[in-house]
Amino acid sequence: MTQSEVNSVSFRILACAIEVNRVLGPGLLESIYHKSLICEMQSQGLEVKSKVAVPVYYKGNPLGDNLCLDLLVNDCVIVELKSVDALNPVFQAQLLTYMKLTQIPKGLLINFNSTNISKNTIRLVNEFFSRLNQE
Repeated sequence: MTQSEVNSVSFRILACAIEVNRVLGPGLLESIYHKSLICEMQSQGLEVKSKVAVPVYYKGNPLGDNLCLDLLVNDCVIVELKSVDALNPVFQAQLLTYMKLTQIPKGLLINFNSTNISKNTIRLVNEFFSRLNQE
């Protein structure tokens, strides 16, 4: 996997989110956008895993509680969905933590409670992204 391939997947996810928002508009429950985005991404040939459990360890000891990712796409991009008035900084911190724990290089935080998905999506990369080849 290269940075270009990860960015391509990210671009395709965003295109799917724009389409879902165009069809449904803002103001619905997150769960509706979740299901709709899965349908749209799968129709575009993306591999989507929903509600992915992520075990949490403290100093090597399993805590027994799992975190739950909204979506994992093509095993390289985590997508966290919101339908809120404004994105809170804690949502970004949550996504960065998920990315670190899973060693996934890129994450998208998408707020569907908007008329412009592109402006209400936060794109994040981490050290795992920087270790990928650029081409």
